[in-house]
Amino acid sequence: MSVSQSLAVIVLLILLSAFFSVAEISLAASRRLRLRQMADDGNEGAEHALRVQEQPGEYFTVVQVGQNAVAILGGIVGEGAFSPALTEFFSIWFSPSLSTTLGFLLSFFIVTSAFILLADLLPRRISMNEPERYVVRVLAPMRWFVVIFKPVIWFYNLATDALFRLLGLPATRDERITSDDILAMTEAGTKAGVLAAREQQVIANVFELDSRIVASAMTQRERIAFFFKDDADAIIRARIAEEPFSTYPVCDGDIDHVIGYVDAKDLFQRALNNQPLSLQDGSLIHKVLIVPDRLSLAEVLEQFRMVHEDFAVIVNEYSRVVGVVTLNDVMSTVMGDLVSPSDEEEQIIRRDEHSWLIDGVTPVEDVMRVLHLDDMPHDDEYETLGGFLMVMLRRVPRRTDAVIWGGYKFEVLDVDSYRIDQVMVTQLPEPAAESAAPSAAAAAKVQGSAAQAHASKSSHS
Repeated sequence: MSVSQSLAVIVLLILLSAFFSVAEISLAASRRLRLRQMADDGNEGAEHALRVQEQPGEYFTVVQVGQNAVAILGGIVGEGAFSPALTEFFSIWFSPSLSTTLGFLLSFFIVTSAFILLADLLPRRISMNEPERYVVRVLAPMRWFVVIFKPVIWFYNLATDALFRLLGLPATRDERITSDDILAMTEAGTKAGVLAAREQQVIANVFELDSRIVASAMTQRERIAFFFKDDADAIIRARIAEEPFSTYPVCDGDIDHVIGYVDAKDLFQRALNNQPLSLQDGSLIHKVLIVPDRLSLAEVLEQFRMVHEDFAVIVNEYSRVVGVVTLNDVMSTVMGDLVSPSDEEEQIIRRDEHSWLIDGVTPVEDVMRVLHLDDMPHDDEYETLGGFLMVMLRRVPRRTDAVIWGGYKFEVLDVDSYRIDQVMVTQLPEPAAESAAPSAAAAAKVQGSAAQAHASKSSHS
């Protein structure tokens, strides 16, 4: 075989090997969701690709047999094409034995480099960019290769299946799509500009419904506006004017004995008709949904769906009322500031570029989102920013107590009856944050003690 014929054969083998590389990577990298969309649009190749992905054994056996056979043939042809000429070239300066060795090594390097670059790296990178586009194009010729190599495929598949059973490995690919897969896709879409950052946050919030408990979205006990069943007309009217809400719990004696709830629209209807507002009329009071405080937001949504309600009273294990929650509260957690930016502004107020004024009852998930924190210490022990400070200080916080964590200083500004009203959060300069981070709790205690000593000194003077 002449040198020109050998070169033609090598080019042909490189093209064939490149085809097998594209066939391998395009099938492996093709996304099932994208293939399903193409199949629904009438692309028969995409439908066939989905079937091959379910049982890819024969397909990949053909690819491996083809690639290895082509590589071996390429080495044989390349050595015969280049070695004699290169050996003769090196014999001008070196001995015959050394010239033969150098000619073989150089021919091996040339052929191997050509296959690596043109038959492996280049086609793999091309097919990785648009795998679904290329897989539907290579499936037709791959069918013929499957038919041609059927006996070889049968033998190697039999041997491979035996090895899988021997090693206890799964023989099929797990096609289940998890929430982590979806979140990873949405994050990639946000980085690529396909999704807006707020849209991606909404999707992430939906998956948080299973992990966030209802206490993170409820209105706290101290902030509940409610009526007693024997409240007079004037009291009811005054409370509606002072605290306008759509729904009010109705209690018997105290807030821990909720007998139902009343819709503000029913009260307004009576007021417009010049009728007295009295809760003694049982027709105004609706049966209230009572849910435990350890339910997740997803479970609360299911409870709303089952009883066709959008308001619930939250109780703890001691049957004490700890808060109320509405469907709007849950949806605001999902939609964030797309739906109710005013709620967040009431709880989290940005003072300047590096500081925030935050209500102590703000859910810790909202604080983490605003401050761009990935996690908080002991986050399974509390639900609010105030709870975070209590856990870090290991006591009820007092005014001027502070905790340093994650590059931020959390300082208590106001405490009302042991409840943390306001917290000043300040972003620390990087050197200060790094030096303070290893001992956040200790720093908090030191700052709290310093504040107490200052107060003591002031009182003595």
